[in-house]
Amino acid sequence: MHKDTLRRRTTLAAALAVTASLMAAPAASASSGASAPASGCDAHPIQKALDALEHVGASGISVTVKSPDCGLLTTGIGLADLKTGRKVVGNEHSRIASNTKTWVATVVLQLVGEGRLRLDDTVDHFFPGLIRTDHYDGRRITVRQLLQHTSGLPDYLDAYENEDDYRWDHLEPLDTVRMTLKLPPPDDRTPSGFAYSNTNYNLAGMIVSKVTGRGIGTEIKQRIIRPLGLRHTSWPGDRTTLPKPELRGYAERKGKLADRTEWNVSGADASGALVSNGADVTAFWSALRGGKLLAPAQLAEMEKTITTDAPSERYGLGVERYETVPGFVTWGHSGSMESGHKLRNAVTGDGRRAVTLLIGSERFDSDKVDAIIGRLIHDLR
Repeated sequence: MHKDTLRRRTTLAAALAVTASLMAAPAASASSGASAPASGCDAHPIQKALDALEHVGASGISVTVKSPDCGLLTTGIGLADLKTGRKVVGNEHSRIASNTKTWVATVVLQLVGEGRLRLDDTVDHFFPGLIRTDHYDGRRITVRQLLQHTSGLPDYLDAYENEDDYRWDHLEPLDTVRMTLKLPPPDDRTPSGFAYSNTNYNLAGMIVSKVTGRGIGTEIKQRIIRPLGLRHTSWPGDRTTLPKPELRGYAERKGKLADRTEWNVSGADASGALVSNGADVTAFWSALRGGKLLAPAQLAEMEKTITTDAPSERYGLGVERYETVPGFVTWGHSGSMESGHKLRNAVTGDGRRAVTLLIGSERFDSDKVDAIIGRLIHDLR
């Protein structure tokens, strides 16, 4: 299919119509996006970004924008389903992948604030003897290092040669840790010790379960989803399908886009299992940056960043710090799932301006998308 047929031209007028239709729905909540842009909204930066997103090469993009003057806007670019031709309108459910890590880090830091664990506690403190090999020692790996990706543990996904081999498998987080221990140390650690590894967060989720007696998915539900009224965010477990309406996911297979929406993401667990939509993700990040989920001391810990391999990006405890526009700092966490789903977002330090993109395909110009988001959130008012 020629890529021009995958798109529709989205005008701001159409986007506002979507938001207006949301206003007509009953029981408006933080996750519904039921607020029309104010009359003082400068729509030009939003329209410019939408025009640019039409040309990044993605199958479909669910777009959520929030600012004080414009309120909450949800709209879409391209198709949510290439087979049926269903268009993206902005309310689609998607796998948010590694954006989950920020939700998990928030729960961990809440427990730190409650005095139930410490960032300097070791993995061995919770799971004696679990990590004890020639390369890895749980007595020397702390909770902080897990959240910061400085543990030195490799990514369990490196144990697979073909992602489709485990598409339908149920995996416990402990399974992924055991897979990791058979792998050699990562060879891409930066001078700061940073080496991104999904295993770190599966271990962090296991620690949460050890401390609370409840799974990380339950803790996220009790501590974040319910208090914020997020009606479109869920922990899928072994469920392979997405709630309707869904953003179909397309992964690269033999040079073509293959629908891989249905996937058992149990192995992703605390590193990336959450399902949500753009409005809910935006509500979470706005609450986090607005001080509604963490006390100042814990938020300050989250913001302590180290260098990564990206010149305009630093990593804290479950958060990425961006400076796409020089001198202008935003926060977020990108996501990438084997199903083809991607996520890009950015929010200002006070949580008042935010941009969230749920992307349905692996094939798109990532650098261009990052630049569009950076410019848009800088120009929003």
